[in-house]
Amino acid sequence: MRTRISLLGAAMLVACTPTEEPTQEVFAPEYLGIETRRLDDDLVSFLVRMKGARTNEDVAEYGKCAAAQYALIRGFGFARHVRTNVQEEGGLWAGDAVYTISAALPDGLQTIDAEVVVSECAENGIPTV
Repeated sequence: MRTRISLLGAAMLVACTPTEEPTQEVFAPEYLGIETRRLDDDLVSFLVRMKGARTNEDVAEYGKCAAAQYALIRGFGFARHVRTNVQEEGGLWAGDAVYTISAALPDGLQTIDAEVVVSECAENGIPTV
């Protein structure tokens, strides 16, 4: 009887043990370029394209990096996010991110300090304009 219980216990433990190691996908995005469109003196659209994005957020971050660098190039220190539209088709992700740029911290909830964001983008390997 004891042998049966021991064998049954061992069989149950084997059944609970995963047979395969879980795999983690490596995030290896391919950034395909940024097109900048000035819509007004302080309103700019950034068209970004990439492959290997995990979610819309990866595309939005690429647009944010472009906006931050553009603000610095134009002599401004801040930007405010207006909107980002993202589409994915056949593994190609495209985003249209619109930002206002300004010398002073703008009103709004989605503001960015351009120097800080450009630094974060460099640390994360996300290219800018």
